[in-house]
Amino acid sequence: MKQPSAKIRVLETVTDYTRLCGLPAPAHPLLTVIDLEQTRGNVLPEKLTPVLQQFYTVWVKKNLRGKVHYGHQSYDFGEGVMGFQAPGQVFAIDATLDISQISGWMVVFHPDLLRKYPLGQKIAGYGFFSYAVHEALHLSAQEETALDALLDNIRAEYGRPIDAFSQDVLVSQLDVLLNYANRFYHRQFLTRRTVEHDLLSRFEAQLTSYFAVDTEQPLPTVQHFADTLHVSPAYLSDMLRTLTGLTTQQHLHQALIEKAKRLLLTTSLTINETAFQLGFEYPQYFTRLFKSKTGLTPAAFRFSAQ
Repeated sequence: MKQPSAKIRVLETVTDYTRLCGLPAPAHPLLTVIDLEQTRGNVLPEKLTPVLQQFYTVWVKKNLRGKVHYGHQSYDFGEGVMGFQAPGQVFAIDATLDISQISGWMVVFHPDLLRKYPLGQKIAGYGFFSYAVHEALHLSAQEETALDALLDNIRAEYGRPIDAFSQDVLVSQLDVLLNYANRFYHRQFLTRRTVEHDLLSRFEAQLTSYFAVDTEQPLPTVQHFADTLHVSPAYLSDMLRTLTGLTTQQHLHQALIEKAKRLLLTTSLTINETAFQLGFEYPQYFTRLFKSKTGLTPAAFRFSAQ
């Protein structure tokens, strides 16, 4: 495993994060709830150092003046938006950031909190933890009110003395919070039609252009199309699934099979040559994929069309 750069500060625990924010140590070792108004006026030299965190964060931030950088992207938090970070992601705060009017909240929790619960596995399926920061969730007033009510429940439990049921209750409340976030993201895909349908149109155009090339080229990847469209792979797949019922990978396979059919029916290329032209390094992988999608091997498909 590659070690973080010496220029990146690593936050291993929830306590490390509260210390970075200039706040007291958390009441629970694996989770804390932060009222972002409490961080106003904190002047931390660490702000300028990129930070690698080893825990999850879920937040609603408002009234930040300046930019926060996540990877190669940056976002201005002047409006209230909801966002998510998973362990292993890096963020950095711009030197010009003004947090004097910041408001909102943040839930910070360590993966160890979830390990013995179904949510520990389920959380990996939430693509929004892998979205780029500019793909944050824009909440309606009604949605924000619903989330604030959920946060009140988490705060109330967090403020109680820890007992045998504390972890069970906190994890169940986090589960509900993430279910709501998932619902709201799907609403955003559908209601922001101009933005999302433009992205869908651009994806379809890129897909058509890519497969129109008749010379040998690499197998298309989800990362390639996400980079071309300037979105994260997870966001692209979730958007496509919501609007079309298919993930990015399924769209790629569908287009790949259609091109394979065209080559098999209109050229004299052998099966191996067809596989190489499509970008497969090993022809048997092409045969396996083609049969799984069509029910026929490439040779049987070609023969059936004669």
